[in-house]
Amino acid sequence: MSDAMVTDALTLPASELALLDARFPARDVPVGGGAVVSVRAHGAGPALVCLHGIGSGAASWLNVALLLAPQARVIAWDAPGYGESTPLAPVAPSAADYAERLHALLDALDVQSCVLVGHSLGALTAASAARKDSAIASRIRRLVLISPAAGYGAPSRAEARARVRAERLATLDELGIAGMASKRAGRLVSDGASELARQWVRWNMARLNDGGYRQAVELLCHGDLLADLPPAMPVRVACGTLDVVTTPQACAEVARGCGVTLEAIDGAGHASYVERPEAVAALLREALAA
Repeated sequence: MSDAMVTDALTLPASELALLDARFPARDVPVGGGAVVSVRAHGAGPALVCLHGIGSGAASWLNVALLLAPQARVIAWDAPGYGESTPLAPVAPSAADYAERLHALLDALDVQSCVLVGHSLGALTAASAARKDSAIASRIRRLVLISPAAGYGAPSRAEARARVRAERLATLDELGIAGMASKRAGRLVSDGASELARQWVRWNMARLNDGGYRQAVELLCHGDLLADLPPAMPVRVACGTLDVVTTPQACAEVARGCGVTLEAIDGAGHASYVERPEAVAALLREALAA
């Protein structure tokens, strides 16, 4: 595929970009020490803080934010090293490092109470923030983990950890960000996903930063979600029934670690909130009301 064809494959309709800029614009929030976190927010009411996965960004929550606007203030971050957010200092940051930056963001936005949502890799940060000994656990009314990535940090996963790290970094070195987005983003949605949903996951992945993605790979490889469970507050765990990245079987193990039953998002792949925003919005609406 030529560079021009790759570029064409990673575009969004102008109407979608206009909607994003008008209804869910990005702004940089200073969080101390010269660092900023880029966030998008929409709506009014109780805060619902959304953390994206390794191949995405804050903009991916647009349709969920629009659907929830009457009931909630949806705040989505670009994780450290993503978008315009300042990377973390360690070369291989831990989930606790990401949770500390989240703490600084909640302070900066004066969010004293929220429902915290972690999708995929974002679940590692969310679970660390929701630990009983976390400085911000008291601010989290409910935790929602959607297609959570368990990480490869457990001692028993050393072989898989080495393989996944090598494969992820080799793919990045071989294809670059644009090539990854063009060739790999399709795994994030089901075969039945709309073309617009496919465009969104490709567009989001194409906007990754090389350094931030490398740090996120280290988080994936060294994080251990199950070690941070159960959280200090009520939790819901959900997964797309057609998820081939964090499968329903793997997510069911996370749900068991939380002492809850896995909830199904019917007909959705990994990026369920992009592919089926109405279903995910309904789940989050229930979490807000509980």
